[in-house]
Amino acid sequence: MSEVGVTISQAPLRAVERPRAASPFSNALAFGWRAILKFKHVPEQLFDLVMTPIMFTLLFTFVFGGALAGSPGEYLQFFLPGILIQTVIFNSVYSGVGLSTDLGKGLFDRFRSLPIWSLAPFAGLMVGDILRHVIAGLIILTIGLLLGYRPEAGIPGVIGAFALLIAIGFGVGWIFMVLGILIRTPTTVMTFGFTFIFPLVFASNIMVDPATMPDWLRAFVDVNPVSAMTTALRGLMGGGVTLGEIGLALVAPVLLTLILAPVTLLLYRRR
Repeated sequence: MSEVGVTISQAPLRAVERPRAASPFSNALAFGWRAILKFKHVPEQLFDLVMTPIMFTLLFTFVFGGALAGSPGEYLQFFLPGILIQTVIFNSVYSGVGLSTDLGKGLFDRFRSLPIWSLAPFAGLMVGDILRHVIAGLIILTIGLLLGYRPEAGIPGVIGAFALLIAIGFGVGWIFMVLGILIRTPTTVMTFGFTFIFPLVFASNIMVDPATMPDWLRAFVDVNPVSAMTTALRGLMGGGVTLGEIGLALVAPVLLTLILAPVTLLLYRRR
């Protein structure tokens, strides 16, 4: 035994090549998986995200549909694409709420000490947001189909509409990422976020045709980016959309991403 021990202790050490650092894509996937696991361990967080648009869909279709469009069925054809936009924008608030919660628990201080891509934790939050958007959108679309909604553009139109929804949610989410870093409590982030987006959502063409509005309000609705998003989504699902309408719908999400993604990283590094 002693001879064996001596032999082992005197054996030369071999140089082992250091493992390569994980790529930014691998880092993002790891944090994306973390976001997905949240749904497994805290499924009740989906309740608020799903029930609110369901209630809006049912209430507006059956309570206001007859008065606004002549019948609930006709109003549903107009309203359902708009409620999808509203749902994605409302759900984006939870990007900031989740970030504020993680910052308050000190999780991001631990992430900062790891040799990872600095934007990877934010990429993980975005993956969770996209999953929420898709789940809520599918539930609303299913309810709409059961109530009589028919997307005239068929499956390709629905797929294009969901791709646009994901792009919108990704861009709008950066607003609330910034708020999540600047504001200390998740409750305040939610209150401030909904205060900001309520005028944009309700002063748009989501629920009614702006032709019946006063001139001063219609002027705002016409330039409201939410109206452009809703118009493009209606065109994708109903047929007849133009490239110009899609381009207008993407202007705000693209600009928000280009401006606020670097701002988010800067604020995170300075925190």
